[in-house]
Amino acid sequence: MKLSDFKYNLPKSAIAKYPVTPRDKAKLLVLNRETREIENHKFSDVSNYMRKGDVMVVNETRVFQARLFGMKEKTNAKIEVFLLRELNEEECIWDVIVDPARKVRIGNKIYFNDKLWCEVIDNTTSRGRTVRFNQPGNIFKAVDKIGVTPLPPYIKRNPEPADRENYQTLFARVDGAVAAPTAGLHFSNRLIAKIKNKGVSIVPIILHIGLGTFRPVEVEDLTKHRMDSEYFEVSQKTTDKVNKALVTNKNIFVVGTSTCRALETSTTADGFLKANSGWKDKFIYPPYDFKITTKLITNFHAPESTLLMLVSALADSDFIFKAYKKALKEKYRFLSYGDAMLII
Repeated sequence: MKLSDFKYNLPKSAIAKYPVTPRDKAKLLVLNRETREIENHKFSDVSNYMRKGDVMVVNETRVFQARLFGMKEKTNAKIEVFLLRELNEEECIWDVIVDPARKVRIGNKIYFNDKLWCEVIDNTTSRGRTVRFNQPGNIFKAVDKIGVTPLPPYIKRNPEPADRENYQTLFARVDGAVAAPTAGLHFSNRLIAKIKNKGVSIVPIILHIGLGTFRPVEVEDLTKHRMDSEYFEVSQKTTDKVNKALVTNKNIFVVGTSTCRALETSTTADGFLKANSGWKDKFIYPPYDFKITTKLITNFHAPESTLLMLVSALADSDFIFKAYKKALKEKYRFLSYGDAMLII
């Protein structure tokens, strides 16, 4: 398939700027791959599709306050520093994006308050820089107080205090993401308790979603596209639970495309899950033979995005576009703060 196969018209009015409250009142479009039926539900109905012994896999990554605003030494020019990923924890070295980039050169220091500053030590891309922070230890804790929530670029508004909680799943535990695993945003404490009471095991993986999730695909031939690398972990405990469910013919409900990529990266030759960790850049697009993912909970994704390609590999693109057409007609809300889809 080609990049142009994933084009569709997404009106700006369909892009959600705020989440619904409570979280589990979002709409849920259910796609049945066997019957080819598409049904409207509310998200809290997702538990109706789960049975005792099933497993639900979630991403425990936590979005940190990655957008910092500081002043360049001497000139006091206002500089935005967007933290991408930690390169060296001991030396506090990070990959970042700076804006305006023309004002930021190697050797410059950028001050965020009277305690925290960084020095530019290298150039990476036109806007990319490598910086060293002055505070050894937990930078996540330091920036949590002064940083701004990194809302996706298509949400055309400034971050608000409520976004610190809204743009975070209830499963979030480990700092490292600059974008939320948005399928997980729909779960409330009430719904999680209901799922557990049905005898469903909720198990975690970690995949720290990077800014590359919003990066456009720029080649028509999808075999030539390269994903950005992201750090992930699949624990032995999660592996054991998932493999037991596979052996006993139970369902694996995968929450989000990030979770799906972590699982599908960590498979054995005979189709089981293995404990794994590291940096991976797995790109899933049609055709693809899924080893672990049998049921997927996901949001509605942007045209020509790698996320749309992944769900099209699971449900086939014709069925996905039929569902998207229905969702747009019936005023579903799209993208990160939008409604959800369950593919069964």
